[in-house]
Amino acid sequence: MMLLELEGIFKWVKTGGRRVFLLKDIDLKVEEGEFISLMGPSGSGKSTLLNVIGMLDQFNEGHYRFLSESVHKLKERQRANLYKEYIGFVFQAYHLIDDLTVYENIETPLLYKKMKSSERKALVADMLDRFNIVGKKDLFPAQLSGGQQQLVGIARALVTKPKLILADEPTGNLNSKQSTEIMKLFKQLNEEGVTIIQATHSEMNASYGKRIIQLLDGGRQDL
Repeated sequence: MMLLELEGIFKWVKTGGRRVFLLKDIDLKVEEGEFISLMGPSGSGKSTLLNVIGMLDQFNEGHYRFLSESVHKLKERQRANLYKEYIGFVFQAYHLIDDLTVYENIETPLLYKKMKSSERKALVADMLDRFNIVGKKDLFPAQLSGGQQQLVGIARALVTKPKLILADEPTGNLNSKQSTEIMKLFKQLNEEGVTIIQATHSEMNASYGKRIIQLLDGGRQDL
């Protein structure tokens, strides 16, 4: 089943009266259950494309359909609801909330859903268990290693059981052992049916994807 489709996506910023293109004429179709790696040098448009797919960024031209909904025609609140319902985002910089505990960080996305407290507790407990961080649940992000913080970030992205995980350089701040563990985890999630799109510099990480898309200067190079 088609999860999302981008057609002729352009995104630009204006500097000094001229357009600087961040994305140029991007076409992309993603089926449910795919694992896609976006590759390209810094400034190639990987993060911008992820943000457009994740509805965190808007675009200037083109069409975007997500589960048959025309995203470009939706109001901001409707887009936000789609994002919260179906998409989990894993950031390189973790984006954990410093003054919340591990438990509270993981629980945060669930607070936007109409869900009983007992249900939230069960889902967070499941994530703590899955990532072997039960013993860390009352700690704050500053008390964790980089690898542990990234695990919490992934647990938070997964707790809502999203259809799509977007990962922006998910192992950028980790050592090679931690990186391998995170990538194996993504592979396992994908085998369980979660669609994953990751942006990465690493050929090793990219090789976990079933499809690699090369970007350069905002356009696709792999066509």
